[in-house]
Amino acid sequence: MSKINIAEKFAKITEYWKPYIAAELNGQCVKLDKLKGEFVFHHHEREDEMFLVVKGRFRMDFRDRQEWVEEGEFIVVPRGVEHRPVAEEECWILLFEPATTLNTGNVENERTLHELERV
Repeated sequence: MSKINIAEKFAKITEYWKPYIAAELNGQCVKLDKLKGEFVFHHHEREDEMFLVVKGRFRMDFRDRQEWVEEGEFIVVPRGVEHRPVAEEECWILLFEPATTLNTGNVENERTLHELERV
């Protein structure tokens, strides 16, 4: 039971689109990630995802619309909803999702991470 300094943890992250586990609770993970550029459209069959912007901003693309998420805001993407995060500039996000959530959901590609490191 130690506190976590988010800025210190983000200082250790040097790659984009590579989430790290910062903490776990009740079968959920608190993950930290830096975004820049665009990800892949994907969805999660069984998991909802929460994206909280710690620094910067990003756009969540859906097939029928876009939603900008600004610093200090968050968005919850319900299971089954196809989405793609896009960050024009570096953006720091905190993800809250079940431990079983695969970063690329139903898509398997070079960005898919089956095992996440701790930060």
